[in-house]
Amino acid sequence: MFKLPGICARGLIRATRIPRRSPWVRSVTTEAALSPALLTRARVLNAEHISLSAQLTDAFDTKIAKRVGELTPIAQAVKEWDEIQNSMVELRSLLDDPETDVELRPLALEDLESSQASLPSIVDKLKQALIPRHPFATFPCLIEIRPGAGGDEAGLFAVEVLRMYVAYCTRRGLRATIIKQDVEDGTAEDRMSEGVIEVEADGAYDILRTESGVHRVQRVPATESKGRTHTSAVSVMVLPSFPESDATALGFDDPNSDYYIDPQEVKSEKMRAGGAGGQHVNKTESAIRLTHLPTGLSVSMQDSRSQHANRKKAWQLLRAKLAERRQEAREQETVALRRGAMGGVARMGRGDKIRTYNYSQSRCTDHRSGITLHDLHGVLEGGDGLDTIMDSVRNWMVEQEIQALAAEETAKLKNQK
Repeated sequence: MFKLPGICARGLIRATRIPRRSPWVRSVTTEAALSPALLTRARVLNAEHISLSAQLTDAFDTKIAKRVGELTPIAQAVKEWDEIQNSMVELRSLLDDPETDVELRPLALEDLESSQASLPSIVDKLKQALIPRHPFATFPCLIEIRPGAGGDEAGLFAVEVLRMYVAYCTRRGLRATIIKQDVEDGTAEDRMSEGVIEVEADGAYDILRTESGVHRVQRVPATESKGRTHTSAVSVMVLPSFPESDATALGFDDPNSDYYIDPQEVKSEKMRAGGAGGQHVNKTESAIRLTHLPTGLSVSMQDSRSQHANRKKAWQLLRAKLAERRQEAREQETVALRRGAMGGVARMGRGDKIRTYNYSQSRCTDHRSGITLHDLHGVLEGGDGLDTIMDSVRNWMVEQEIQALAAEETAKLKNQK
């Protein structure tokens, strides 16, 4: 008995006559498993990886090395795809060949079915490798929380949302610090007007960026005498946080950088802090407000007793907001270009209601992925339920991006023809 390529030796099994062109050998085509347009894109990028890798062997270049690193996951996925496709072709040819030893047919069939079973995971790996990594993916992040419609109820729920993310970060081992927690003048401390959490962990932005948008709560307020359900909303914005240690690399002083802010375009104001805080409050001008004049973006910080510390945090928040706005503008341009190819793009932004927390039904529903969990307490405690929802949204985002990429590549192929 000769050894066949792609078939593991499992020992002899009892020979079973399998009909030629067995009807239970499934045919998995390239088109069924992966969009031809995406496969073409993957092969183009793989060819670029091969070319740049060859250049690196002659002389090292930082930019080329970085690009090779970005393309490596695609090259590896293409290699796995080609290997399994070639193996499946060989196995099908073997099963279709009337001269094949009957003792080898069951082994070939078993290997073919095993390859077909592993194909979807390879396809998913290739698809995800094709999605460009978000430019802020490796950064720490800031989570800004603001109450929206709903009055006092929105302010109360904003505090619960803030606590949810702090608990989530603690459970995940992500260092989270509340750097701002303001309350409305004349209200209790449990009714927040704005809160900011700093998550000081590399890659925190990529983990938490699914949370940007409007979070809606449906419940009976404690002050509601007739037991009616009220709907309130809280806005969450996840922003990249740029460490001062990376200022030079990120180009804080480079006018062409997304992270650059012209100090001449920023109005700085000193104020007395307001709200709870003991004797220090309203006695020194430690609070800082920065306004970026060209865009009108304004941030304030008063949580520290040190004016210098408040100014530093205010600049950090302003830089994050401007960088996020610039990145979002580019994303909108991409969406506009894709809209023609896709006939519309399913994209939800920070102004959309992305999630509903229903207290009477102990239900949490994400309107992007469509997932619903009946474990509201667990979600608000930052537990596994929140992880489950965030994972489902990440998968939804991947699918949306893949559909857009496929539409783009299909349009390019049509134009070339």
